[in-house]
Amino acid sequence: MSAVKNVIKDNYNMMLLKDYLREAIKDAGFSHAEISKTPVGTKIALHVTRPGIVIGRKGSGIRALTDKLATDFGLKNPQISVVEIEKPELAPSVMCNRMASHLERGTAFRRATMWTLKQIMEGGAMGVQITISGKLRGDRSAFEKHTQGILPRAGHHAEIIVDEDIAHVKTAMGLIGVRIRIAKKEKLIPEFEMRTEKAMKTKQTKEDKIKVEEIEIEGSKIEVVKVKGKKDDAKSESERIALESKKMETLETLEEEEAKLK
Repeated sequence: MSAVKNVIKDNYNMMLLKDYLREAIKDAGFSHAEISKTPVGTKIALHVTRPGIVIGRKGSGIRALTDKLATDFGLKNPQISVVEIEKPELAPSVMCNRMASHLERGTAFRRATMWTLKQIMEGGAMGVQITISGKLRGDRSAFEKHTQGILPRAGHHAEIIVDEDIAHVKTAMGLIGVRIRIAKKEKLIPEFEMRTEKAMKTKQTKEDKIKVEEIEIEGSKIEVVKVKGKKDDAKSESERIALESKKMETLETLEEEEAKLK
């Protein structure tokens, strides 16, 4: 039983750690963390949309985060590396956090859902399904599912192709849950390749896609992986949410289309 208890304790601590990272570096567009234990210490790879926010000015952010993980979570000699996400629109955790932020700002849930669907499909997804549940309109709890594109729902291939994540947001009406499932074209096996795809694909090497940098802060090296040629007007996730809210006002919902037809 001791081995079982140790496994449960480790999983519980990892859950607390990921919940803390999701909230602490939310403005950096946190997606997920890869944690592995080595004889030297604990390696932690943080996948974010904006590495500069995690590192901070002159490494102040990364030092504070390292001390926090060592003292509060008991990680032995944490070694943090920051990886920039190549396509944030295809990361379910990033899109869940963005949609939750829109709902917190008071955006109508259907408008936020349609905008998120549009962003994911334009980002190159094969298919997407967004499920939103809670007190959406009245006192009774309800849920809605919105699907676009091709999304395998069951079987071995669905486990390989589809990624999903869940986020919860507190609103004036109550707690609302958001679940996003994204099917990625890159994970398609050759036997199920889509006909619309070209037979001859141009392959890009990793050197063309990413650029690896090492920043030395007080004798310790921090590895940062950045995407080449990526441009984003927003400096943080909060600024991006504010810009998207303005663009979202031009998006017509189903209720507005029905009102025009009447």
